[in-house]
Amino acid sequence: MPKKIIIKPAKSAPAVGPYNHAVRIGDLLFCAGQIPLDPATGNLVPGDIKAQTERVLENVKAILEDQKLTFANVVKSTVFMTNLADFAGMNEVYSKYFTYDFPARSTIQVVALPKGANVEIEVIAHF
Repeated sequence: MPKKIIIKPAKSAPAVGPYNHAVRIGDLLFCAGQIPLDPATGNLVPGDIKAQTERVLENVKAILEDQKLTFANVVKSTVFMTNLADFAGMNEVYSKYFTYDFPARSTIQVVALPKGANVEIEVIAHF
């Protein structure tokens, strides 16, 4: 049975609860949902859905890079949004990070996200 490896990237903001940034098991990396936290301050970034999505995906990128992966390694993403009316803005930024061989994706509207974020994205990547 593959060993579970806990991933805590140095370039990431501290976790805001009892979880890890990612867990690697075998050929898979399971990333916790990332919200738009500035890694330098641990605070939510201000701005619209585009600014928040950019920060979220930069946070995902830090986890992937820590494991020597890219967005091309992502096989599944889940996007949580507090307002699906912001979908086009989120999708515009998302498409700058996922440019080909897109992962499977689900997008879900939720009532609220931690720290008042408007978007959270989690991914599963393959080595």
